[in-house]
Amino acid sequence: MHETTFRVRYGETDQMGIVYHPNYYAYFEIGRTEFLREMGGMSYKDIEEAGVMLPIVETHCKYRIPAKYDDELIVKTMVKDMTVARISFYYQLVRAEDGKLLVEGETVSAFTNIEGKPINLKKASPMIYDKLYSFKNEGV
Repeated sequence: MHETTFRVRYGETDQMGIVYHPNYYAYFEIGRTEFLREMGGMSYKDIEEAGVMLPIVETHCKYRIPAKYDDELIVKTMVKDMTVARISFYYQLVRAEDGKLLVEGETVSAFTNIEGKPINLKKASPMIYDKLYSFKNEGV
């Protein structure tokens, strides 16, 4: 499991100072991006330059406790499942101050080529496949 810490900015909140719900998906993206960079040793840019795209094909988010302006948050990210065609990331968003679980979520990405056609990642890019697959089910 990988952890990334950040702070809620004013522009991410509504009039009540509560994080506007679609912003949690942006927080998931922060976690996913940093997971790939730090755990997998490759950035999204590296993966795309290798001709592999990761379009999101499914999302889920369960809101438990609202995050608020200036909260320091930790997004915990892990690979939940992976096949040669898809990868699922699982997220937990917790408040750093008290460790309370605020949100849980999941995103599923397909592996495609630059034209958006599905690919078998194990055949198309074995190195990327092996790096990502090594994190499957870690911590879930």
